[in-house]
Parts: sequence; C-alpha cells; structure tokens
Amino acid sequence: MSQSPQEEGAINATTARNKLYALVKLVEEEGRATVITKHKVRALLAPLDRFPAARKTDAFPAHVLSAAQRDFGDLVTLAAQGQPQVLLRNTTAVAVLLPADSSSDALSPDSAAHPGAATAGGAVNSQGSTPRRLATLGDAIGSVLTGGPAGGPTFGLPGLDTATGGLQRGKLTLVAARPSVGGSLLGLAAARKTALADHDMVLYAASGPNRDDIFRRIISAETGGEYARLKQGRLTEHEQNVARQLVQAGDLLMIDDGSDLTAEDIRETAPHMKGLALVVVDRLQAAHSARLPLSGDRLPDASQVLATLARALHVPVLAIVDSDDPALLGLLDADVTLTLAPTEDPAKVQVTVAERDFGTIGSAYLQPDLIHARFLDAGAAPLGRTDSPAGPRLSASAGGTEALELAEAALPYTSGGHQGIPAALTRELAAWRTAVAGGDQEALTEILPSLLQAARAVAAMPDTPEGHRLATALQPYTDTAARASQATAAGAPVQAQAGSGQPLADAEEDEEDGEEGLKPGDEEDEPEGHIFPALKILKDSVGRSKMHPIKVIRKEERDSGPWPLISEHMDGEPRWAHPDVTVTRVPHIRANGRRVRRDKIDVPDSFGEGVLCLIDRNGSFPSACSAVPLAPNKLLHTGPLDAYDKAGAGIYLIDIPEWTRTDMPHPLGRIIDRPDEEGRVWVTTPHIKQLVKLARDNHLGAMPTIHDSWTGKANESLFKPFYEATRKARTELVQAGGDPYKAYKTRLSIALRLLWPKRPAQKSPFWRPDWRMSMVAEASVRHWTVAFKAVQERHTLVALRNVDQAIFWTPPGTPPSTYRIGTGFGEVKRKFVRAGETILEGDD
Repeated sequence: MSQSPQEEGAINATTARNKLYALVKLVEEEGRATVITKHKVRALLAPLDRFPAARKTDAFPAHVLSAAQRDFGDLVTLAAQGQPQVLLRNTTAVAVLLPADSSSDALSPDSAAHPGAATAGGAVNSQGSTPRRLATLGDAIGSVLTGGPAGGPTFGLPGLDTATGGLQRGKLTLVAARPSVGGSLLGLAAARKTALADHDMVLYAASGPNRDDIFRRIISAETGGEYARLKQGRLTEHEQNVARQLVQAGDLLMIDDGSDLTAEDIRETAPHMKGLALVVVDRLQAAHSARLPLSGDRLPDASQVLATLARALHVPVLAIVDSDDPALLGLLDADVTLTLAPTEDPAKVQVTVAERDFGTIGSAYLQPDLIHARFLDAGAAPLGRTDSPAGPRLSASAGGTEALELAEAALPYTSGGHQGIPAALTRELAAWRTAVAGGDQEALTEILPSLLQAARAVAAMPDTPEGHRLATALQPYTDTAARASQATAAGAPVQAQAGSGQPLADAEEDEEDGEEGLKPGDEEDEPEGHIFPALKILKDSVGRSKMHPIKVIRKEERDSGPWPLISEHMDGEPRWAHPDVTVTRVPHIRANGRRVRRDKIDVPDSFGEGVLCLIDRNGSFPSACSAVPLAPNKLLHTGPLDAYDKAGAGIYLIDIPEWTRTDMPHPLGRIIDRPDEEGRVWVTTPHIKQLVKLARDNHLGAMPTIHDSWTGKANESLFKPFYEATRKARTELVQAGGDPYKAYKTRLSIALRLLWPKRPAQKSPFWRPDWRMSMVAEASVRHWTVAFKAVQERHTLVALRNVDQAIFWTPPGTPPSTYRIGTGFGEVKRKFVRAGETILEGDD
C-alpha cells in the first residue's frame, strides 16, 4: 500500500506532544496537516478549514494547548475513534484532531465535516506543495459571528479603549512617544488591567526597565504612592499590604528583563505560557545601543518578528517605541499605532489611533500622572468612584464627597501638568490626595489647616477650567473655616461631624511665617524712596555684568526649550523628620489671641539625655546670592553629558541617586518626589555640584548619569553686588529692628520672588525661572551641607526643613559646633526646648 507524502511524514504521539506548539504553528501559518500515530490508531492534526464546524462554540470537546499537550495521547485516541478534539489558544480555536483515514493522506472537507454541518472551505494543492488554506465568504462570516468580540485586552482607560476598541488579537500595536511623554506607562496600564483586573496571563518583555522598576511602578500606580519615594525603598504600611497582595496574584504577570533580550527570545518564550492573553514589549529604542538588541536599525526586523508572533498566537502584542518619528514608524509597519503627543494644555496628552490600512481612526486624551507612574482618563471623574487599576483608587469614604472632589480637582496641579499655584499649596494638595486614596480620615484632619492656610495665600486661582474647579472644591472648607472663626470669636463651641469633609473642632488655622508676611498686591511697583529698594538694586546688580545677561525670556519662547521643564520643586528644599521621632501638630493660641498649630516633637529614649536645639539660619536666600552658579545668557540644548562641566550652568536630567542613610534627608530634597516615568529628575547646577562632591567624598556610590541638559556659560557673580548691598543694609537695620527692618525683609523677599513672576499682572524687570530656582537650590544645598557636617560630627539631626530651619538633639545649651551664632548672613539663631514641648517659633 502506497503512502501519501503526508503519511510518510507521520510522527508518533510522544514526538507530537513535544513538538505540539510548532506543529500547531504550521497548521495556522501553512495549513499543513500532520498524521499522528499511537500504537495501531491514527489521528490527523488539521487546520480548521478542514473541519469548519470546529469553530462553533461548545460544539466539540476543546482544550487549551497547555492542557492538550499534557493529555495528548488520550486526545489522539479519542480523535481516532471518531470524536474530534478542538485545540485552543486561550479561547480561540486554532486546530483540530480528526480521525485519519488509512486510504487517504488527509480528510477531505466533505468527509471531515461533522454530520449535518455544511462544508465550508478546504485545501488546494499546487503541484504537490503544502496545501494553502482557502475560506469561503460564508466561512469567514461564520468565524466572525461565532468568535466573539474582535477586541482583546484593554488599557483600563475608557476614552482610549473607546478609540482603539481594545487591543486587537493577532495584531501588533505600537505605542509611539518621545521620551518622558509616558509611552511605557500605557504598556504598564494594559498589563495591570489584563493581569490584575481581568486575571489573564501577561508576558512583560522589559528591554528598558528592570523588574524592580516595573514592580515599583505598579505599586505606585495601584496605591497612589510617589514613585520616587518607592525607589528609595520607603513604603507605607498600606503600600506594603498592596505589595503583598500583588505577590499573591503575581503569577499572571510574567516579567522577562534578561540581558540582550531579542524579539526571537520573546517569540520562543510566549508559546509556552498557559493562557497567554497579552504580550507587552517595553521598549523598542530608536537610538542604537550595542547592549540593547531591540534598538537602532534592528527594529524593523524585530517588529516583523513581533507581528508574526501576534498572528501565530492570536494574541495582541503591544510594543513601546521611544520615538514618534513618522519615518521610523513607517519602517516598523505595525497593524495599529498609538501616537502620544503633548498638547497646549500640560495636563493633557493626545493619543492618535491609526491603522495601517485605514489611517487615523480615532483619538483620545489622557492626563499624565507621572508622579504616580500612570495615566488617568481625561474626563472628569464621577464622585465616589473606585477605578480600575489604570485609574486612581479614590473613594468618598474618607472625608465625604467634598474631600473626594477636592482630591480630583487637585490632580492637574499635583501631577505637574498645570502650574499657577504656589508650591506650598501644591504640597498640601498632594498630601490631601494621598490621604483620600488611603481612606485616612485622621490624616485629612491633620492636613486641612495647613491646606487652608496655603490656599488663603493665593490671591486668585488660575483663570482656567482647572483653576475654577479647584477654587470651587476649596469653597466648602473655606466657608466652614470662616464660620468656625466667627463662632470662636463669639465664644460659641465649634463642632463638626467626622467624615463629613468639614474641619474638626480643633482644626485651627495654621500660620505660615514664610514670605515675610507678603500680601496680594505687594509685588506692585516699588515705592519711591523706600528704605531698601531691593528690586532696583537687583536690577542694577544684573546690569553691571559684562556678560550681557538676558533678563527676560520672550513670551513666544517660554512654551518650548528648557522653560516648561523648570518647576518650583527644583528648589530641593527638604521636608524631613528623623524616622525614629514622633511629630505631632497641636493647637496653640498666640499672645494676640490668634489660634495656630505648631509642632510637638517626641524623641525615643535611645537618643539619650538632651533637649531640642532649634536652628534658624539668617538670610538664606540673599546669602545664596553671593555665589550662585547660573547662566546669564540663553540656555542651549547640550544633551547627554559624560560628566558635569563646571564651565557650564543650567538644568540637567539625572537618575535619582540612591541614598541609604536614615540620619539625613536625601540631598535632593523634595525634587525626588516628582520623577518622570523613567525615575529621572531635572535639577539645577547647585544640586549637580553637590552630588559631584558627595560622590567624590564617597557618600554616594557614583555620580548619576546626565541623560539630558540645557546649559550656558556659568557665572557665580551675577547677583554678588545685590548680596553685598543686602548684607550692608541688614547690618544697619537689624539693630534698629521694628518697622524699618520688617520693610527691608519684605522688599528683599519680593525682589527675589520677582526673578520669576507667576502672574501676568505682576510687574517685574525679570523672567528667568532658571535664575530663581538656582538661587533657591543654592540656599537649600548650603542648608543641607551645614547640617550634614553636624551629623558627621555625631550630632543627632531631628528635623530639616525649608532652607533655614534645623532641629538637633543636643546637651542643654550646646548647639552643634558647625553653626556660627550671630545676626549676620551665614550665622544662625538658636533656641532650646524640651522634647514634647510645643515649638512656638519658626516656619513649621
């Protein structure tokens, strides 16, 4: 008896079991049928075209490939006995085991069809070659009607999911975005939604971030915790609980961050994952890198491998590419491309959805929330919601709907997408969002007074929809505070219901001692003949420079280049208390009858005998003007740098250096609270110089890499004449005290603040955000450095704040020797209080 070519290639069941995935791939891609023998019985592993009825849901026994491989011998026996067995990839039929007729090399469509099922489709041989799969229109329509929804996993972002229809099975989808726009976070959103919400298997192939980065981003996005803080290994109890829960559910998100990851590696790994629903490749790098195979001119070939993988496994493959260059995207030739682009509104990113054959098919807007490593849907969120993993887990359970609405209204500003409110208010709103997300009513009560104080300092919220919403969300709290103040003045008791979103009975007003008591309107033209015309002196100081400084960046240039990258958080001011001490906010009534809240600090017995030594540095900002490094002229894009060049000054994009000490705050202060999606931050020259010194002295493991930069020729004397005039005036006025000294401090603060005027109505001869932030950063660095010297001399630092306040635990009457006591610049005032006493002075 002669044998057909296919029978000559027959293999036994054991061999077929071991090669099942490869055999099924041949079935799908080439329509090749394989005869399988087991003892005296034979079955045929065939394409669905040979037996269209197998596509009908629940028509025949069906098995996912991993289970079919395990029980393959039994399935061959059942198929040989006339019971077809359907093989599935996830939930989609991909092949069928049929009885093999010994008199023919394969079943014909007629003989293979289930009784009563119409024949549809078949195989056509061409000169003895492997049969090609053909399908009638009816077969194709039947497949669509019985195959369920065309879409697969989603991002968990309603607007984007509507625009894309979900991630399409069998297709390669590219997310194209320039660095720092957030492309990787869309890949992570899809992975989180699929694995953690839908409970389906995900392969996360990480060519860029490592598995620790990915895990921290997931924790940050799920809990609303700051990604930069998590990179320092500091997790709250809530975050630790979420992390433990994710570990238990983590078997559905498999991460491959092995070195030299290639598209071929991904193709080999994916078929062996049971129930695979999504492959995420993070990321394809446009710039060539010798250590990254998924980069440079190797990307087009890699893209084709990933596209073939998607089609072979019938799962969506989502790949991130760090470029939106149309020429590159054309070479990659994806089925679907999502292009992320910033908009004129910093709180929105537009995603354009395009298909290869149809062009643009839709678009959506997202809100970047990079501090929490995620995107949010751009639409206003309904009150009382609890979002999918892609969105914020905010609930009205803590503080009521007013608290939730305020948290949502704060998002455009706390995410860094919008500016226009003071840094102090931004900090308080960020703390409010965290407390609402964690359901912490006690924290809300604690935060509210300082939040209201910061809000009162704002003359007017930004004249934008976001600013109006924030003002409206604050209104219930400000109204209640006003009523409470009136009731207190009349001697009436003040009460509030817990959980109502209103301030509690003892939620007294905080008093901020910063900004020297400035009020709205104080920035107007400097009075003629003022005792200290600080703004005029500062302008004259800059005018003396022979470097021809550019005092004002033109308005048309402010929305591009380095200027949108500069923020108030670049000051690097520390907000730190020793992890072993307890800081409590307590009510206090000043001599003038005003109710305020102050700190009370308790220290553990392990600190030994001692008292709290309060250090207050004199003139931190004007002192910094003596030698602040900055660029008087324009900042030019100087890109990545192998090392810091002291001849230049400007802003630098760096990794956050690891800081393991617990007796000192991180040297970058609050800068680390606002990283981009890669965990990087922009810093000014004073902090770069500080890190260089710390690395040189072995306090840091290494100087962080400078990934990008905007710099100009450095100068440290631009403000020195202003410093000299300020120091001289202080020497004369500090003795006089009273109103003259207070007026001096007020005009001094106004002049330095007007280096970067924030409102159009403010009149200033300057608009140089880099100058302003470099000056404040220099003050922060000096403050941190002197405290660090004290710690190195074995003094115990209890708290470090702003640019001028430090608290140490010392023997009575003995301040740290690293500080000079006096009234001049660079000197400090000191005061001693016992632990547990209310700290009545200082900006707390």
